[in-house]
Amino acid sequence: MHVISRRILRQFCDRHADSCEALFSWYRISSKAKWENLIEVQALYPKAEAVGNFTVFNLKGNKDRLITAINYRSQRIYIKYVLTHADYDKDEWKNDPYF
Repeated sequence: MHVISRRILRQFCDRHADSCEALFSWYRISSKAKWENLIEVQALYPKAEAVGNFTVFNLKGNKDRLITAINYRSQRIYIKYVLTHADYDKDEWKNDPYF
């Protein structure tokens, strides 16, 4: 999968250094994956789930949420948001027009 954009991960790491290892581990694994559907994603990330048009990953023991849009046909993962659990629960990210 081609992951777009790593910059969002770096920006989150600048504010939450304790999350960097989990985020970049996800990046390394996901960029090598060839997922065809959510079931294949869940084989590696069992807590990943579809929420609206997004796929949400729980990272770092459910401390952080990585919100992505995955296009399986083109093998692209678009990183939309990286949020703490508290920010995720505010649901402001659901105002995204793609949701």
